[in-house]
Amino acid sequence: MAGVRVNGVGLFYETVGTGDPLVLVHGSWADRRSWEQVLPDLAQEYRVLVYDRRGHSQSERPARQGSRTEDEDDLGALLDELGFAPAYVAGNSFGASIALGLATRRPELFRGLIAHEPPLAGIVTGEPELRPLMDATDQKIGSVLAHLRAGETQAGARLFVEEVALGPGAWEQLPEQVRETFLRNAPTFLDEQKDPGWAALDLTALSQFTGPALVTGGTASPPWFATVTARIADALPQAQVHTFEGAGHIPHVTHPRDYVDAVTRFLRTAGGRR
Repeated sequence: MAGVRVNGVGLFYETVGTGDPLVLVHGSWADRRSWEQVLPDLAQEYRVLVYDRRGHSQSERPARQGSRTEDEDDLGALLDELGFAPAYVAGNSFGASIALGLATRRPELFRGLIAHEPPLAGIVTGEPELRPLMDATDQKIGSVLAHLRAGETQAGARLFVEEVALGPGAWEQLPEQVRETFLRNAPTFLDEQKDPGWAALDLTALSQFTGPALVTGGTASPPWFATVTARIADALPQAQVHTFEGAGHIPHVTHPRDYVDAVTRFLRTAGGRR
């Protein structure tokens, strides 16, 4: 484990394994440890990089308002600095949005792309059948943010876990370390939501990414994610699609064996094993 300063921010990272480079980008509230159930298996074939994104856990938390573009630039600079480029990049949730956003701007950094349920609601705002679902989600997120602004961090984190991400009763089922990570990183989730461009993606620019891509979703996730992942897959010229049966928004945590199998199968097909 080590630290490096890139793009004006100190990032904490870890590398393990040998082989072609694979970078795992975590979602909101979490940190690099969210990948620990899949990391040993992936590291058997790949040189894997995990890191705490800016504002998360052991990485630096800038005092000013941030943006998803800065996270994208962090990822690009990290790949350059550590000699990982070009790499396979796998992102979950907000981490998938970061990977997709960087792929539209610096495709040369990628050997391939894996994205699970990026919360890019901006690309489906014109879908009238999704409006009730999106409104309901917006209301829940609004309640989460209200708790966080009021300093009610645990109430906000619990509401997000049980009403947005994982379902009723899930908060108490999470390991204590995971709950503590949620509470520590809650301010960064609030910061992310203030970025006016956090949910947008230029699909026309994404269509210029010609590398292999895997877009995934889970049957237990909110239904609007399926439409988002379909739009992403349609835009990518070489996209494969995989659905995790019985899984939701964080399959690498809830269904780690299924996640490893899907990712390694894709990477081998894409040329990840040489």
